[in-house]
Amino acid sequence: MNFFDVINTRRSIRKYGLDPVPKEVMEKALQAALLAPNSSNLQLWQFFWIQSEESKKILVKCCLNQSGARSAKELLVVVASPSLWKKTSQEILKQPISPNAEKLFKNYYQKIVPFTYGFQILAPIKWLLFNTIGFFRPIMRRPWSWKDREEICIKSAALASENFMLAITAQGFDTLPMEGFDESRIKKLLKLRFSDRVVMVIAVGKRIPGSEWGPRFRCDSSWFIHKV
Repeated sequence: MNFFDVINTRRSIRKYGLDPVPKEVMEKALQAALLAPNSSNLQLWQFFWIQSEESKKILVKCCLNQSGARSAKELLVVVASPSLWKKTSQEILKQPISPNAEKLFKNYYQKIVPFTYGFQILAPIKWLLFNTIGFFRPIMRRPWSWKDREEICIKSAALASENFMLAITAQGFDTLPMEGFDESRIKKLLKLRFSDRVVMVIAVGKRIPGSEWGPRFRCDSSWFIHKV
């Protein structure tokens, strides 16, 4: 399949057949997820490929017993992890960089990233600083709070989720991104940190007849596409 065939083939599949999903298919799609664009390349995400049958049963219940979760051959939990920023930024600083960009690169990861992602106790001061400067010139006004940081991480994890699902489709299998779940119970199951957010649970399998709710529908594109 070419790229646009993959886009047109991908659907939210709500019931799967008995065909197993080869391990290589999942691993290839997970590697594709890790290549997704993300904020400051901080890679503040985690992917939990649920393999234990006991954990799968619990996760299905956490997903409100949806048919997509029940019949899925594989389940993946995508998590946004803001607290990883220190670990990943330190690793980024070890990577080779062009001499022309070295000063800017180090300044960004040693000063700007710690100021925006850390020092949450200073959130009101950061808000005041960003908005005061904003009176005089354009400036990026977020993240200044814990909530802003969380939102940025969720966006990055969502981009990775799309990469994963398209990679699954390209290999002849199907997915269902689920947002209907009990996040607190999933966090307990996976022993996640308080600051972690469960972005979505993705079911993976092979579609069977009647597994879609109907033909794909989109409202008129003029509602959403604006040429300014």
